[in-house]
Amino acid sequence: MTKNIAVVAVGQTKFGELWEHSLRDIVIDAGNSCFNDANTQMSGFERKIIDNLVVGNMGGGSFVNQGHLGPLVSSALGLGNIPAVRCEGACASSALAFRHALHTMQAGKSHVSMVLGVEKMTDVDPSRALNILMEAGDFESESMAGLTFAGLYALMARKHMHDFGTTREQLAMISVTNHKNGKQNPLAQFRSETTVDTILKSSMIADPLALMDCSPITDGGAAIILMTEDAVKKYAIKNPVWIAASACGTDNIIYHQRKSLTELQATLSAMKQIKEQGISEKDINFLEVHDCFSINELVALEDLGFCKKGQGGKFVENNEIALNGSIPTNTTGGLKSIGHPVGATGARQIVDAAKQLRGDSINQLKTPQNGLCLNIGGIGSTAVIHVLSKNKPDVR
Repeated sequence: MTKNIAVVAVGQTKFGELWEHSLRDIVIDAGNSCFNDANTQMSGFERKIIDNLVVGNMGGGSFVNQGHLGPLVSSALGLGNIPAVRCEGACASSALAFRHALHTMQAGKSHVSMVLGVEKMTDVDPSRALNILMEAGDFESESMAGLTFAGLYALMARKHMHDFGTTREQLAMISVTNHKNGKQNPLAQFRSETTVDTILKSSMIADPLALMDCSPITDGGAAIILMTEDAVKKYAIKNPVWIAASACGTDNIIYHQRKSLTELQATLSAMKQIKEQGISEKDINFLEVHDCFSINELVALEDLGFCKKGQGGKFVENNEIALNGSIPTNTTGGLKSIGHPVGATGARQIVDAAKQLRGDSINQLKTPQNGLCLNIGGIGSTAVIHVLSKNKPDVR
C-alpha cells in the first residue's frame, strides 16, 4: 500500500424482509445512518466533502428491475455530480466496491470516498431469487443441470466430511455460535439463539446442509466513508480505523473443474497477498468471514490459516471461534444471524469490524488491534480480504 486510508464513518440499515422499503429507501436509510455516524466522528460534517462514490450490488436489474445504480445512489443521497460507479462481484460486490474506492484514493483521485452496498431480494418469488443468485455460478455446467448454491456448498461439505471426518454436528455449531452472537444485534434478521439439535432437525435443503445451515434471503444496505490520512487530519477525525491490507483472489467459476473441492484457491491467493503486505494470521484478533452456508465458515478458518486443513470441525467444536475463543468470529452474528443481502454483506462486515476496533461493538472484545474481513463471491470464485487496524500502518 502506498498511502494510508481510514474508515471514518459507518452505517447500516436493519436487515430482513423489508416489505415496505424500496431499494431507494434502503439506500437512503443506509446513507443517513452513515452520515449520522460521521457527525459523531467529526465536527460539522457535510456530505458535500464526499468526492467519490462506489456502489456494491449484485442483482438490482434482476431483483427489482433497477440497474445503473451509481447515479441512482448519488442522487438519492444528494451527493451531486461526483464520480459514481457500481461494482458487481456476486456476494463480494461491496467488498470489491470498497477495494475500488481504496485504489482510487491511493491513486490520488479522491480524498473522501463513500462505499454503499445494497440489495433488495424479497420482491421476487423465492425460487426466482435462487435462480438470480445462481447467476454467480456457471450457467452451462451448473445452473442448467439444476444445481443451486446450496447444492454446490453441500458437495463441498460432503467432500470435507468424507476426507476429514467432519460431522454435521460440527457444522451446526457454527450456526449456534453465530446466532448466539447475533442475539443482541438490533439490526439482525434473526435474533434468537438455537441449538445443535434444532439445526439438525430443521428441513433438509441439500444433504448434509439443513435449513439452519443456510443464510436467509434478505433486504438491506450498509455504508462507509473513507478518508486519506491528510483528510483525517484536516477534519480532526476522532476515532479512525485504518486499512492495513487489501487483497482479491479468483478461481475457476466451474466448481468441479477446480484443483481442490475442500479449499478455496481464491481465498488462499488473497491471504498470500495479505502476508506479502506484512500481515499474518498471528496479527489478527477477530474475523468477519462469509458464512452463507456453515461449511463456508469452516473452510475459511482453514484457508486463512487459523487451523490446519481438515481440522476446522474440531477447531469449531473446541469453541475457538466463540467470543472468548482464540479467534472470535462473526462477533455480531455473521450472515446466518444478521442476514445476507448479497450486495451489502461485504460492506456490513467492514462496518462491524470498524465498530469492533473503535470500541463500540454490540459484543465488544477486549482491546482488539486488527480484524480481518473475508467476503466471498459465488462458491469461492471471488475472495476479497481486508484487514482493518486500530493503529495507523507504516506507509509501504
